[in-house]
Amino acid sequence: MSPKSLKVALLQETDHGSTAANLDAIEVGLREAAGAGAQLVLLQELHNGPYFCQHESVDEFDRAESIPGPSTERIGTLAEELRLVVVCSLFERRAAGLYHNTAVVFDRSRAIAGVYRKMHIPDDPAFYEKFYFTPGDLGFEPIQTSVGKLGVLVCWDQWYPEGARLMALAGADLLLYPTAIGWDPADAQDEKDRQREAWIISQRAHSVANGLPLLSVNRTGFEASPDGGRGIQFWGSSFVAGPQGEFLAQASTDQRELLLADVDLARSESVRRIWPFLRDRRIDAYADLLKRYRD
Repeated sequence: MSPKSLKVALLQETDHGSTAANLDAIEVGLREAAGAGAQLVLLQELHNGPYFCQHESVDEFDRAESIPGPSTERIGTLAEELRLVVVCSLFERRAAGLYHNTAVVFDRSRAIAGVYRKMHIPDDPAFYEKFYFTPGDLGFEPIQTSVGKLGVLVCWDQWYPEGARLMALAGADLLLYPTAIGWDPADAQDEKDRQREAWIISQRAHSVANGLPLLSVNRTGFEASPDGGRGIQFWGSSFVAGPQGEFLAQASTDQRELLLADVDLARSESVRRIWPFLRDRRIDAYADLLKRYRD
């Protein structure tokens, strides 16, 4: 095993019906991960409850909490006790009327090592996040931990190569994506297959383009829509990829699962020497990327 090998764990979970029950399940998962020798654990997006963004309701804002707050206190205490680096994902109440979709990192301590606020916010059928979340204002800054600099992004961010690239340019050692994505049950199977494969391919491409390992954790299970809609069947499929996009581990589509993998952090250096994409970037010719569209 490489001296720079890092054992990681992804906790692919379902909604257990309440914040307390979800945090209890997370505690079980963290203890299992620590027992298996994991050093870094990634939790799914908005893990404290259901994916409430299937509809628009002001009552859902009651789910939000401050950071620091009760959930960060509990997860941070576990990170300290179990000597884990933990990346969690919360509905943040920053102020009255100001809310974010926020990832929080603990580095083997109850103290918060850093936060990332989701930058790209979708507004699509059954994913009405713009109603709830203000776009992040902390930029694409990796979070320094004892296992390396973590390039933490969240769900919809995973479709945008710019976010992954900016994390890489800021020195990230890994890319991490807590996620909540699934199928419309009414879609045909071939359409479902295309969507899931596109999700996987897009993220593996970030690994390749930046020469970095990548961790993506999704929820699983069916969640009914509160407004009587068709609901979402979350497709799981959490995975760990190496710096050439190769699968190191992959979870099922429909089962709760603790996915474990060994990541060789030294391989990024080797891969970037043979595929020097950062060297060959034409930064003198990319100014138009700052435009919405080239008319």
